[in-house]
Amino acid sequence: MPSIHAYAAPSEAAPLARTVIERRDLGLHDVLIDIAFAGICHSDIHTVRGDWGPQQYPLAPGHEIAGVVAAVGAEVTKHGVGDRVGVGCMVNSCGECPSCVRGEEQFCADGAVFTYGSTDRDGTVTQGGYSEKVVVTESFVVRIPDAIPLDAAAPLLCAGITTYSPLRRWKVGPGTRVAVVGLGGLGHMGVQFAHALGAEVTVLSQTLNKKDDGLRLGADHYRATGDPATFKELRGSFDVILNTVSAVVDLRAYLGLLDVGGAMVCVGAPGEPLSLGVMSLIGGNKTLAGSNIGGIRETQEMLDFCAEHGILPGIEVIPASAINDAYERVLASDVRYRFVIDASTFAA
Repeated sequence: MPSIHAYAAPSEAAPLARTVIERRDLGLHDVLIDIAFAGICHSDIHTVRGDWGPQQYPLAPGHEIAGVVAAVGAEVTKHGVGDRVGVGCMVNSCGECPSCVRGEEQFCADGAVFTYGSTDRDGTVTQGGYSEKVVVTESFVVRIPDAIPLDAAAPLLCAGITTYSPLRRWKVGPGTRVAVVGLGGLGHMGVQFAHALGAEVTVLSQTLNKKDDGLRLGADHYRATGDPATFKELRGSFDVILNTVSAVVDLRAYLGLLDVGGAMVCVGAPGEPLSLGVMSLIGGNKTLAGSNIGGIRETQEMLDFCAEHGILPGIEVIPASAINDAYERVLASDVRYRFVIDASTFAA
């Protein structure tokens, strides 16, 4: 396959720049996708800047990929040319271990192959969706329902499944009182999912600046964590707290908002450790948990759920030339709520 245009980080300290990358030839079970849009995730920034460990450069990030099937391998049965499809955080796994058999490929015993910065089964380093095309084994390609525009579909492949999965795991539904901490790229999806599942939803944000957005997205209540009265008045009020922020928070204070037997689930990844005295858990049979995306089957379920309930992310579509500016705006929380790159501009 010829080289294709992409944007990649030359090193952890350098801005992303236009380059060319290689994609493997189409295998028997592979799908070639013409990428239409690629979302920008906060984890893209952490990864290319070496925040989560050393990387091999140049590295093209991007694990929120939406596009159209351009070609399929001779033995592909799940997808056909012209299909609207997506690729999320993973592109391969062993397929045989208990986790893979359960449909939780993200916990593959041999290690899931992630969409970029990961060593694939052939020994090459994966390159992500900031590019014109991608080749992926068919079992890691999901169908995008017609009701979801391709540009809006891209963030669902990470932000969507990251927030949908824990709400389903903790059986959120009618009668459940859910608090969503933060109304950013993850939080604004969590609010929509929790509302559609029938929960009573409260947004906990530092200020009331996004209150109108939160209520429009389905929140029943919106409270400012910068107001000390919030933690007093809401004590014991929630069954589930979905913590979407990638910042250090006072776990003891937030756990105090849980009712007996409640759970606080963290999907944001702060750069520093969080500390907690265990009595904050023991005192109310409470759970502090983490959640890591979802498997391919659940990702398809999430997309179908979005189509059924009209759930879409708030997006700002940008050309590839604006990626570095977008990174700075993400770090400054200056986006409502996800940047999406128009892949037709990678060659411009």
